[in-house]
Amino acid sequence: MRAVIVDCAIYREGRRTEGPKDFSDALDEARAIGDAFVWIGVHEPTEEEFDLVSSEFGLHPLAVEDALKAHQRPKLEVYDDSLFMVLKPVVYEPESDSVDTSELMIFIGDSFVVTVRHGEGAPLHDVRERLEADPDVLKHGPTAVLYAISDAVVDHYIDVAAELQVDLEEMETEVFAPTGKPAGKEAGPSGSAVSPPTAARIYTFKRQVLEFRRAAAPLAAPMTRLASAGVPFVEKRSQPFFRDVSDHLTRANEQVEGLDRLLSDVLAAHLAQTSVRQNDDMRKISAWAAMAAVPTMVAGIYGMNFEHMPELGWTWGYPAVIALMAGAVVGLFRLFKRRGWL
Repeated sequence: MRAVIVDCAIYREGRRTEGPKDFSDALDEARAIGDAFVWIGVHEPTEEEFDLVSSEFGLHPLAVEDALKAHQRPKLEVYDDSLFMVLKPVVYEPESDSVDTSELMIFIGDSFVVTVRHGEGAPLHDVRERLEADPDVLKHGPTAVLYAISDAVVDHYIDVAAELQVDLEEMETEVFAPTGKPAGKEAGPSGSAVSPPTAARIYTFKRQVLEFRRAAAPLAAPMTRLASAGVPFVEKRSQPFFRDVSDHLTRANEQVEGLDRLLSDVLAAHLAQTSVRQNDDMRKISAWAAMAAVPTMVAGIYGMNFEHMPELGWTWGYPAVIALMAGAVVGLFRLFKRRGWL
């Protein structure tokens, strides 16, 4: 159990106090004090490792199952002895320009907070340090912890959305570049530029935005519920703070939806540009084929094995045919050039 329990502490009047090392004794002590609570942080526990925690704190079996299996949507569930909330923090990886999601489960109840973390993206360490440095907030008990974690996760949504906006602007610049060549390409073995197809990179980016959307969008309903009255284990005085988190979440969701729409527009524009370039290439190929067809036709006619053909015995027949073919090709070249085919 020591391996999975990241931290265990008793908080009284907003300040961390020394208490029993065993979390069962710590919970009994916090409840005996009356104005204290115990906060336990757990990282990726197995069923056997979490059994003692769930039995000591009286956690509902369905919530425990969700906390152990992970891969849950953000949600808020109220049980008889606890409140259960699922959050999905997101992390932006600048090296790969990708978005990674993790999962964070929070149980709050009578004088306790239990946080279960899956993955490495949850900001629990920073949140705990920030709360311990601000006793005026932490003295409000488990509700303050729930608010601080939710606020940190949602604020990070906005930061990640801003990073993705920068990436999208770079992709727009690349797609609408006059040369049509991608920027920032890597050099291949022969010194030539090598990069993934633009459509593939746009689609990959769109999948990352979708992953972000799956983490942020379902959280709107739980935040709205926390901002309203009547949620057990949540202080009524905290409603304005949860409304503020809900407003920030709405802003993040609007940014994500805007990114998704812009990516669809960029992909459609790229495909349209590709189609236009293909049409231009086909016109050039058709023009050169037409210029090659004229001398081929003339040479084919005079290459037939007939004895009686016009101008076969004429001394200037060969130069005349060459001049005719050259004149026809030059005429077609000027015609296609004037019409923009070449």
